[in-house]
Amino acid sequence: MSNVQKFDRKPRVAVVFGGRSSEHGVSVVTAASVLRAIDRDKYDVLPIGITSEGRWALTADEPERMAIAERRMPTVEQVTDHEGAVMLPVDPASREVVYTEAGAVPKVLGEVDVVFPMLHGPYGEDGTLQGLLELSGVPYVGSGVLASAVGMDKEYMKRIFTSFGLAVGPYTVIRPREWDRGPEAVRRKITDFAGAHGWPLFIKPARAGSSFGISKVENTDELDAAIAEARRHDPKLIVEALLTGREIECGVLEFEDGPRASLPAEIPSANTEGFYDFDAKYIDSAEGIVPAPLTAEQTAEVQRLAVAAFEAASCEGLVRADFFLLDNGRFVINEINTMPGFTPISMYPRMWQESGVSYPELIDRLIQAALSRATGLR
Repeated sequence: MSNVQKFDRKPRVAVVFGGRSSEHGVSVVTAASVLRAIDRDKYDVLPIGITSEGRWALTADEPERMAIAERRMPTVEQVTDHEGAVMLPVDPASREVVYTEAGAVPKVLGEVDVVFPMLHGPYGEDGTLQGLLELSGVPYVGSGVLASAVGMDKEYMKRIFTSFGLAVGPYTVIRPREWDRGPEAVRRKITDFAGAHGWPLFIKPARAGSSFGISKVENTDELDAAIAEARRHDPKLIVEALLTGREIECGVLEFEDGPRASLPAEIPSANTEGFYDFDAKYIDSAEGIVPAPLTAEQTAEVQRLAVAAFEAASCEGLVRADFFLLDNGRFVINEINTMPGFTPISMYPRMWQESGVSYPELIDRLIQAALSRATGLR
């Protein structure tokens, strides 16, 4: 890209992964794929893991230790042998990363030119890390503070899409104060919603991903368990009506001339829970169909809508946009993901592979796009 910084050495990329959210393990698996594929002849790489408690740790550059084993997700703790902490610079004039350990002199690990934040969920994908990097003056891959926050909060995501003329499905929101005022009122609100839109419905954490905490609810007898499960991940809930149709995904990637959409994919819906749940995504290796069996007109339309969603939320770098193709032929947007999974079975890299952008090239494009953007307001 024309504005990419010039270096007299290989640019140094800090791959940050793990984190405090329930998607910690997904992030570790995603980072492993990136560490395997990043071009080491072009970039120096510094892996930094964030433990489940929030400590920034110096980790081993050993992606083979970061895989799903016996249906268990990996953790940052299993790839770090250090008790100290890694600190990003707090002075925008410096990009030196420092490692500190109790009773020892702080050690400078060198400068970091760009951060690749492979974090999913709150405390990383939601604008919090992006704000820290903005304060530090360090470029990073992906969307900024606002778009990251919007992409994490399903309520405000839908509000913004609606304001830009994008169709969304029926929903209602349960805020923490509503629950605190009385669970019975919450149950009545959900029951009234079901009365207007029908059963079943979906109860979800408003700010979570990877299908964590989602329940398909068939009747009032199942409400309490579904609410409790969603509230394990987020005190704010979103309730969505069932949409009958096909699940279609589309990737968006920032090129020199602006965002472009990939060939879309179709997600199989046949699993025991009746939706694309966590096990289907990461454990049982459910595979989507790429490219989706759509007409040329349908493909063009979902690509247009994916780019429109990217622009509506002021996204940068990359987005995976998820849609329903209803039985009446209309596309309804479900959500966007500003840092989609990069695991070997993840749909985002698969869609771009089918669109002519290989996995290593995809990573390179994202890093180069980050290096080409100015920090601060833009």
